[in-house]
Amino acid sequence: MGKQNSGIVYLVGAGPGDPGLITVKGLECIRNADVIIYDYLAAPALLSHAGENAELIYVGKKGGDHTLSQEGINALIVEKAKQHRIVTRLKGGDPFIFGRGGEEAEVLIAEGIDFEVVPGVTSAIAAPAYAGIPLTHRQFTSSVAFITGHEDPTKDDTSIDWKSLAGGIGTLVFLMGVKNLPRIVERLIDNGKPATTPAAVIRWGTTARQQTVSGTLQDIVERVRTAGLKAPAIVVVGDVVQLRENMQWFESRPLLGKRIVVTRARTQASDLIRTLTDLGAQCLEFPTIRVLPPDDWRLLDQAIGRLAEYSWLVFTSVNGVQQFFDRLFALNKDVRALHHLHTAAIGPATAAELFARGLNSDIVPENYRAESVVDAFKAVNIDSSRILLPRAEEARPVLPDELRKMGARVDEITVYRTVPVTDSAEQLIAALRSGGIDLVTFTSSSTVRNFKALLPEQDFKDLMRPVTVASIGPITSETARKLGFDVHVAAETFTIPGLVEAIVRHFNA
Repeated sequence: MGKQNSGIVYLVGAGPGDPGLITVKGLECIRNADVIIYDYLAAPALLSHAGENAELIYVGKKGGDHTLSQEGINALIVEKAKQHRIVTRLKGGDPFIFGRGGEEAEVLIAEGIDFEVVPGVTSAIAAPAYAGIPLTHRQFTSSVAFITGHEDPTKDDTSIDWKSLAGGIGTLVFLMGVKNLPRIVERLIDNGKPATTPAAVIRWGTTARQQTVSGTLQDIVERVRTAGLKAPAIVVVGDVVQLRENMQWFESRPLLGKRIVVTRARTQASDLIRTLTDLGAQCLEFPTIRVLPPDDWRLLDQAIGRLAEYSWLVFTSVNGVQQFFDRLFALNKDVRALHHLHTAAIGPATAAELFARGLNSDIVPENYRAESVVDAFKAVNIDSSRILLPRAEEARPVLPDELRKMGARVDEITVYRTVPVTDSAEQLIAALRSGGIDLVTFTSSSTVRNFKALLPEQDFKDLMRPVTVASIGPITSETARKLGFDVHVAAETFTIPGLVEAIVRHFNA
């Protein structure tokens, strides 16, 4: 290809919908891009990997509603590349399988712009796999064909050889074919495909909204009409469809189709999102808080400078551990400076974070709240002991107050603060108004307070009436109830796994 003084374009397949199916190279292209030009079917979660200063441009095509024509998209890609930028063209599925990536590549060649193609997992193979349909199987067929479903099967100058498809190919996959399904079925049967041939239609394959309707060519049209399936969907025709009866695995997940709002700070939300997604849920990230360092490090710096005076180091959260050690390292010290200290941690996640830094916790209470730490300390003589308690700015006073009553000298020092996040308020309210949210998760009192602050007071009850509320523990639940929320799900074990377990139990009761 020609070499001009311009940038480079990566034609990247975003995969079929499940963001986990993006390739390693595709993700790298997203992270490194100056400009990302993306389609409707590209998983929105992938955009969270974009650089902070990346320009994101939506050019989606949805059921004939085109934000920008293909010619306009081509011109936009060229324009951005000629600004000496790294451009990632993010396309649903694979760019070279009915993705018009070939047309875009031709334009780039004509303009002398460098490009690379990064293949993606096409829905043609991924959606059937998630529906439990192997496209080939030694006992059924060794041939498969991918066909566009957009072409009108009734036109005389069709480029599709229906006779060969009906008689010579074992498995047929029609992409974007649900609108023309009646004509596709008619053409196949007219050209010799038995009406008893198994068929399936898969909508929103590989996502939490996946829905599959199966039958035969004889009844699939009526079954799809009854189920109300619309685009985007693919059609699979062939004997392999019958294997779905025993092989379906994705649609049996306990939270499939549930739309769950995660309000946790984005830096902390990954474990919760990953677990819920693995169980089939569609997670909507609306972080209501952001974790920031304190306004002033002087008090912590002074405490670190006299660590020899302390007997105990007590952590109440993962954030506290992270912020404390970040500052310890910034002052050119390491874990050896803590060798003489006993440690206590609220909860296994906090204890695990501490262990990752080389310290076992001497006290990890059975229940993960401040009162349980107090109870655990009753078995230890801490009279006149000096305790360092690095924690959140707005933390409850229970723990330091009770430890002081036992005779300890407690230095309670702010190592982080949480501030409200409001930039997604409009999208959150719109999602609630549409009735598209099944459950909201609260993992701390601050997430509750800030979530409530995002909602118009006059609409609060109406917006939340159909939504299930899940809380990680009694303190969070108490805050929620005081602010007017009904708490429907409460974790018995006050951890992220405990919260997920309670959510699964609620929806499968």
